[in-house]
Amino acid sequence: MADSEIDWKTQGVKVISGDHLDVNTPQTEGMNRAAAITRATAGAEKLWAGTVHIHADAKTGVHHHGDLESIIYILKGRARMRWGAALEYVCEAGPDDFI
Repeated sequence: MADSEIDWKTQGVKVISGDHLDVNTPQTEGMNRAAAITRATAGAEKLWAGTVHIHADAKTGVHHHGDLESIIYILKGRARMRWGAALEYVCEAGPDDFI
């Protein structure tokens, strides 16, 4: 679709209210996810945005975000993230950090 054919009023900016997050999203033990920006809510193709509450002292299950790019912002507490084929890499983050 050419830019001149885009209906910018309906296909432009999307606002998803924090009161309308979708909790019907895949869950991982030790955390609760609620989606805001997804293909279904905003037409996003490679991006997922939402909230994730990680339970205190949780060791969440191994999971993969597929083809999506992810950003994590830490509000409070500390997070340790492991990645790699054998989870051989690790980083830690705290309040006001982005992963």
